[in-house]
Parts: sequence; structure tokens; C-alpha cells
Amino acid sequence: MPRTEEQFEEIREQRKGQILDAALELFAHEGYFTTSISRIAQKAGISKGLMYNYFESKEDLVIVIISKGMKLLMASYDRDQDGILTEEEFEFHIDENFRLLSAHPDYWKLYFAILMQPAVYKLVKDKFADHLPRQRAVFEGYFERKGEHDPVTEALYLDAVFDGIILNYVMNPESFPLERMKELIIKRFK
Repeated sequence: MPRTEEQFEEIREQRKGQILDAALELFAHEGYFTTSISRIAQKAGISKGLMYNYFESKEDLVIVIISKGMKLLMASYDRDQDGILTEEEFEFHIDENFRLLSAHPDYWKLYFAILMQPAVYKLVKDKFADHLPRQRAVFEGYFERKGEHDPVTEALYLDAVFDGIILNYVMNPESFPLERMKELIIKRFK
């Protein structure tokens, strides 16, 4: 019996997911520059030629991976997209960020690796530029409404605290007190 269009699309999405998962793992553990398309295809269990039916290049893969990660993060703050972060939305954002951190440590390894490699960062900087200023503005407004003297610096401080927690967790996930860190951030910033 021939496959339907829906079945073909489902298979295509599954394959794309396999490729993205393989690329993310390899980029995070072996590095972007040392990971070849051949290695990604092998890890994904497909031929190198078939890879190009799904993604144009290694650059395309890293852009898609970062874009998907950014979309997940952006969905966790200001859930109603009104530009105003309530205390409940703030706490949801913190919970969701910690959940995403523990569920996707390879993404965060890649995130930091990209930030430290100007040639790779150049490929994805537009994805960061699309999301981070909007997120920062929402947090600045949150801290301003809370009466913070310097909401801009407070938002930067929150970013820096998150970055430190993420970096420490991905470097030592077995012994890093992630749940306690979440409690401290909520206590300090809510």
C-alpha cells in the first residue's frame, strides 16, 4: 500500500529530528569545526547524500539547532506576549529554564562553545540578536515595576547569574545543586 502525504511528511520530520539530534550531540561534544557532515550522517544512521535532502550544509544545521533552542527559551518568558512580565510569568520562566537546562545539556554546551568561537557565532548571531534584546527589555520592565533602582543592570545581572549556573551545570552536572540554584534565583529576583 503506498504511503500518504502525511506519512511521508512524518518520516521526513523524524529524519530531520534524527539529524538534528546527531548534529547537536556531535557539535556539543566534539566541536563544530571538527564535526563533519559524514560523521553527522553516520551518527544519524543515514547516508551523507541523504543529509543534503534535509539540510544544505553544516552551517544550516547549527543555525536550525540554535533557532529551535532560542524559540524554546523565548516561549518560556512573557507567555501571553504582552511585553509585561508578571511575577507568575517570571517564576514560570525560571522553572522552564531550569527544566530545559537539565533536559538539554548538550544544547547548552553548544551554546557556550558558539559564544566562544567568533567564526561560529557569526553564523548564528542574528538568531541571538532577534531574541535577546526583546527578552532583556521585558526583564528590564519587570525590574522597573518592582522598583529596582537600576533595572538595566539588574536584568544584566540576572543574565550573568543564569550564564554562570548553566556553565557550571554543564561542566559538572552530577554534583551541581541545580534545584537549590533555582530556589535562590526565585528568592533573589522575584
